[in-house]
Amino acid sequence: MPLFLRRKEVIAGSCVLAILIGVAAFVALYKKAPEIAPAAAVKSGPTYKVIGTSMEGRKIESYTYLPAEASAQTGGKGQQHLAFVGGMHGGYEWNSVLLAYTFMDYLESNPEAIPKNLTVTVIPSLNPDGVFKVTGKEGRFEIADVSTDKTILESGRFNANGVDLNRNFDCKWKPEATWRSKTVSAGGEAFSEPEARVLRSFISETHPDAVIFWHSQANAVYASECEEGILPATLDIMNAYANASGYRPAISFDAYEVAGDSEGWLASIGIPAITVELKTHETIEWERNLAGIKALFEYYDRTASSF
Repeated sequence: MPLFLRRKEVIAGSCVLAILIGVAAFVALYKKAPEIAPAAAVKSGPTYKVIGTSMEGRKIESYTYLPAEASAQTGGKGQQHLAFVGGMHGGYEWNSVLLAYTFMDYLESNPEAIPKNLTVTVIPSLNPDGVFKVTGKEGRFEIADVSTDKTILESGRFNANGVDLNRNFDCKWKPEATWRSKTVSAGGEAFSEPEARVLRSFISETHPDAVIFWHSQANAVYASECEEGILPATLDIMNAYANASGYRPAISFDAYEVAGDSEGWLASIGIPAITVELKTHETIEWERNLAGIKALFEYYDRTASSF
């Protein structure tokens, strides 16, 4: 082969090789680095669920709020779960229901308030029949809707069967119970009432790490216990809420005997529970309770960090 042809062949081969090297370099330069999974995107607003119905068929609702930022590994859910319950005593303690709705509005407006390790569920009204007796409304209501008739207000404490729901749970249950100086019905047996069974099912399905009940009007935060004494975590959250809110911390309720209460039942199955008793029946004492809620959020944020 003539020398000049051999030189052309070499030059052509060199050009092809250079092009291939250039393409490889271009691909390597612009190849995407492995993507790191971002924090799980959480849809705005709570997850709404009808968790059951009352004796008269009214909806008992739950609203579950996820942290604004949570790891992809948890699917956007916090590793720990707090439940807040209002309206156990219906319209007699209507302010506990309004407090729950105010808390829900706060979470809607401030989603970043929930620590990334926490999921929060609010059951605003466990006794909607009792609320309806006093307000004539289902779901949300205004203070102007609340009856001022003392007899109507007291009747709203009970469910449609005339049972005091916070005497219908399986902790030292008795068929007759006490409210102040009165004897009241605790139902035919523990969990005889649909509202109590709804809460039991919710607990069984969701396994919350703690439950906070709003009541009125003892101006205190009470621990819970049944046969085995007070759980250590119960004392922790009682003190956290009380110290932040200014309500008096109390180991036990001793004004009169209480049996068959929801808080005691939760203690018996190993779930910490506290009762927050507002100072009056007429106000929600929002700033005090917000301080207590934030203290619980901080407590569970710290405990999660220590795992």
